[in-house]
Amino acid sequence: MTGMVLPAQLKPVRRAVRTVALVGIDGSGKTTQAHRLADDLAASGLPAVYRRNAGGRRWFGRLATAMGRRDGDDLLGRRAMLLVESVLRWLAILRTMLRRTVTRELTVMDRYAVCQYASLRAHGGERSAERRARLAYRLFPEPDVTILLAVDPGVAYDRIEARGYDHEEMAFLRAATAAYRSLPEYRSFVVVDANGSTDQVAGRIRDALAAHLPKRVPAPNPATTRRRLPALLSNTRLVVLALGSLLAGVTALGYQLVEAL
Repeated sequence: MTGMVLPAQLKPVRRAVRTVALVGIDGSGKTTQAHRLADDLAASGLPAVYRRNAGGRRWFGRLATAMGRRDGDDLLGRRAMLLVESVLRWLAILRTMLRRTVTRELTVMDRYAVCQYASLRAHGGERSAERRARLAYRLFPEPDVTILLAVDPGVAYDRIEARGYDHEEMAFLRAATAAYRSLPEYRSFVVVDANGSTDQVAGRIRDALAAHLPKRVPAPNPATTRRRLPALLSNTRLVVLALGSLLAGVTALGYQLVEAL
């Protein structure tokens, strides 16, 4: 794979882009494109890394199949599965944000909080469950750029079947597509057509990001990072993010757990 060449002239940005999140329905190519984007940006001189913020649904689906159940919902129950997914994704995002604070990296995120809100809507979760999830996730900053990979449900279905290790119903893929479009955050998304080949979609993502990224950001010096670590760990903002988010998440998701039992 060749590195992505950023355009020669980019529009000025008011602040450095630190996070780019790729979101969308299953089969939209989030993981493939997030890996590729991180690799290509790194090859272009930006300190970009890939981070995955999964909710564990695929893992539980495989476990359910091994135990003779249909999927995670069949194994744990729909409400309990949504709770587990919310908790695991919240913890994954917390880990990602703490890493970014220490390393000062440009983080390419595979999924983010809006994926959980869309999942709750697509799976028929109660409005109260989404309110509690939003309370738990609200202390995480919004990504600088959120790219919605918009794909036809039929194309997504064929991709999922081709990879061969899981399955989604067409009805759910349509519901998930509608769920993303119904989110209040949808208006802030950079919508990219994710139909087509991997190279075609990667090119569209590159074009969509061209106005948002600097030409080059010096990679962090490991020695400097080590010297800065004690100060970062004592930084008030970091402490508030870690402890405040943990308290809010445990409280909000605890209420959801009580209702799920």
